[in-house]
Amino acid sequence: MKTLKALAAAATLVASPLMAQTQGVSDDEVKIGGAHDLSGIFAPFSVPAVAAAKAYFADVNANGGVHGRQINYIVEDHGYQVPRAAQAANKLINRDQVFAMLLSLGTPHNLAMFQQMEPKGIPNVSPLTAARQMVEPPAPWKFAGTSSYYEATVAAIRYMAENEGTSKVCLMILPTDFGKEIEAGVHTLKDEGLIEVGAEIGHKPDESDFSGALGKVKESGCDTVALALGVSQQINVVATASKLGMDDLKFYVSSAGFHTVVAKGLAQQGVMGGVYAGAGWQDLEARVGEPEVAEWMAQYKEATGEDYPGTGALLGRTSAELPHRALEAAGPDLTHESFIAAMESLNYEDAIGGNTVDFSADDHVGADEVFVSRIENGSWTLVQTLE
Repeated sequence: MKTLKALAAAATLVASPLMAQTQGVSDDEVKIGGAHDLSGIFAPFSVPAVAAAKAYFADVNANGGVHGRQINYIVEDHGYQVPRAAQAANKLINRDQVFAMLLSLGTPHNLAMFQQMEPKGIPNVSPLTAARQMVEPPAPWKFAGTSSYYEATVAAIRYMAENEGTSKVCLMILPTDFGKEIEAGVHTLKDEGLIEVGAEIGHKPDESDFSGALGKVKESGCDTVALALGVSQQINVVATASKLGMDDLKFYVSSAGFHTVVAKGLAQQGVMGGVYAGAGWQDLEARVGEPEVAEWMAQYKEATGEDYPGTGALLGRTSAELPHRALEAAGPDLTHESFIAAMESLNYEDAIGGNTVDFSADDHVGADEVFVSRIENGSWTLVQTLE
């Protein structure tokens, strides 16, 4: 009996370090997960974001990794469908046992995944959504990359009202948590008495005919339309308005529409302006001559074969730097607690995003600036920086 007790005690001593080991962390690897839209309406964000993040981590790994650990970025496609996002989270968190989540796309999708992240305290870093729910209510494991849809919408449309003649705003939105963020921002300005609100029109993710909705906009007498739709849908709406002769109509898109594809797609259809955006980063095109931007663009081309990275790639690259810096700062004895403390210590100028990253224990939003841009001659041009 004493021999059995001694063996049991020895087994416990051997097993304890394994039992205490942090999920997704071994001596030579740290696993990070991402649930993306690789095949749906926001694929223009997710596909290049994944490519850029993987290229960044490949470079880190080629140079020895972080404290001897290789970063393994494991990606699942949810196609912008919430049930598939929940399935992806289950696989990544419970089967793959990832240490953290990075760049997961979609507001309702992240909210569904939170139900699986929260019990295990899995850090959610820089999701590809700027909804306030990414950090509200506050939780130690939530970290947003930039200012929220709501904050950017309030700031940008306020600028448009004060400087660009916006007085009455219609809404064309997806009836999701994403759409509600844009709606809330517009109604805040209405409640302040700064603008009026006209027709509020809900759309389906697969909708493609917007002539009827734009007819309602015209009937409402709106001079500006705030959009919260898929990338191709936003191009379609603005192009359709141009074809209908609604050339004086201004459009506002959130950071979910602040994309190179939108500016270039509209230019191909002869629409060279009239679109404004509020986002937490700056467009690349005007900054290609900056040394760090040019160096990264060359690295991205070599890694992917693509000539121009675009917005999705920019977000993938800037977001991948966050966990890399935090893993370095957390030290070799990596736990969720040490990683969270390291994230809260980050403070640096992000040359690629053109913004300032500054987390703290009381502020889990990395970059707080709002950059107001508009399309001019087929390119995004910065018109105002709001802090």
